[in-house]
Amino acid sequence: MELTVLGSAAPYARPGNPCSGYLVTGGSGAVWLDAGPGTLAQLQRHTRLPELDGIWISHLHADHCADLLTAFYALVYADQPPQAPIPLYGPPGTADRLEGFLSNAGRSPLERAFDVRELHDGHRARLGGMQLESRSVEHGMPGYAVRIHDGARSLAYSGDSAPCAALDAVARDADLLLCEADGDPPEDGQRVHHSPEDAGRTAARAGAHRLVVTHVGPFLRTEEALRRAAAEYPGPVGHADPGKVVSVD
Repeated sequence: MELTVLGSAAPYARPGNPCSGYLVTGGSGAVWLDAGPGTLAQLQRHTRLPELDGIWISHLHADHCADLLTAFYALVYADQPPQAPIPLYGPPGTADRLEGFLSNAGRSPLERAFDVRELHDGHRARLGGMQLESRSVEHGMPGYAVRIHDGARSLAYSGDSAPCAALDAVARDADLLLCEADGDPPEDGQRVHHSPEDAGRTAARAGAHRLVVTHVGPFLRTEEALRRAAAEYPGPVGHADPGKVVSVD
């Protein structure tokens, strides 16, 4: 199984780095995790939309899902028509959110592009030989983390989340934990993200074998985020550099 970083910027795309988006390949399968702005262009360096086994969206903030809109145009009106609608797994309300943006005078044919399937806590799906299990996490809105395994290897992805027991369970003994590290906790105490220290602690509590931090906010240098995460976690720590390909083993 391989993780390809399409983008990791937060909360907006930067020169050379789109927002959150990842391609996971394993066995005969390919899954697009999160579809932040700019990630569709990078996805096409590796595969075409119709060749995906599915798309999985952690939550409906624009920096994680906005490229679904342009993917719709590619699939329905351009040169990437799918043989069948692509399974799209997202939080409740995903179809309505897309329809609200895409509709103009009439209804958009969303079902020609996507087979929308709503996530719930404990949701399971099998895509191209990979098993995906989603858990509801704490982000101040419906949001999910996911564990992907191919029978031998496992990848855990936090989405956007404050530290919580559900994410610990997703990451338990994972070969690779891809965890956001947005910045410092807010002064009002309303936790909806991981700090770099939180990412390290989550990886340590879960016994994850390797940590890759992502979604590092604009007020924190990558090197500082890595240093702070590594202070709380004894295993290997890396950053989700755009274009990076990580073997999950």
